[in-house]
Amino acid sequence: MARQGDSVAAALLAAGYDSTRRSPVSGAARGPYCMMGVCFECLVKIDGRPNRQGCMTNVAEGMRIETQDGATMPRQEE
Repeated sequence: MARQGDSVAAALLAAGYDSTRRSPVSGAARGPYCMMGVCFECLVKIDGRPNRQGCMTNVAEGMRIETQDGATMPRQEE
């Protein structure tokens, strides 16, 4: 269970998840590395929106977190 103030990446690591996405080139599992917003290895889908940096986003009640394949192109907002 995540604690108030935890980042999404920290909460996932504490829960035993070490992979948040797959490399678009090799398909290898990737996960949080720098934990300070530089490496972009922690990209996840948050509430259906891809390419969110898990290390830079605090958890919130009801948040839906999903892994993703590589880095995806952002959707055009209507």
